[in-house]
Amino acid sequence: MTPPSSGPVCAGASTAATGVTTERAGHTAVTAGYPSFSSYVRARGPVLLRTARSLTANASDAEDLLQTALAKTFVAWERIEDHRALDGYVRRALLNTRTSQWRKRKVDEFVCEELPEPAGRPQADPAEQQVLHDAMWSAVMKLPDRQRAMVVLRYYEDLSEAQTAEILGVSIGTVKSAVSRALRKLREDPELAPVR
Repeated sequence: MTPPSSGPVCAGASTAATGVTTERAGHTAVTAGYPSFSSYVRARGPVLLRTARSLTANASDAEDLLQTALAKTFVAWERIEDHRALDGYVRRALLNTRTSQWRKRKVDEFVCEELPEPAGRPQADPAEQQVLHDAMWSAVMKLPDRQRAMVVLRYYEDLSEAQTAEILGVSIGTVKSAVSRALRKLREDPELAPVR
């Protein structure tokens, strides 16, 4: 991920690995405990980027979204009691940040016919996999933002209805009905007819 021009979003992570002292909120804090943040980002970064990519229309926006979520996580690192739940914390930060972006958006964005996908590992039949992938993403990107977020969490991230509801702050019934409507739209999408 390319850091913004104003400097790296998580600049403290690299200095923290060396135990550098930082000034925050009028007091000095030794960041010697932060190497685990760097380790976490290195270990879970690709998975979290995949989640961010699922919520945005292009790879650059996904990288920016993930950087913002990781910056929020870094700031809250000392307050997070259960580090086993970090993925959920970062996913929540991703969704909250993306939701804020949707609300602030003033210019309509339109989904293009084909999404540029980064090169990945070759599959058994790359052409067939790409056709399926493109058709699915094109259809998923046409869903309303909230339904898309729920479909991504349920089927791409393989979370349960309860986990999805908890991350989005809604009831399980809301997740069930929204996902049901989203799946109905996907089934009716004419672009998916060849891959059914």
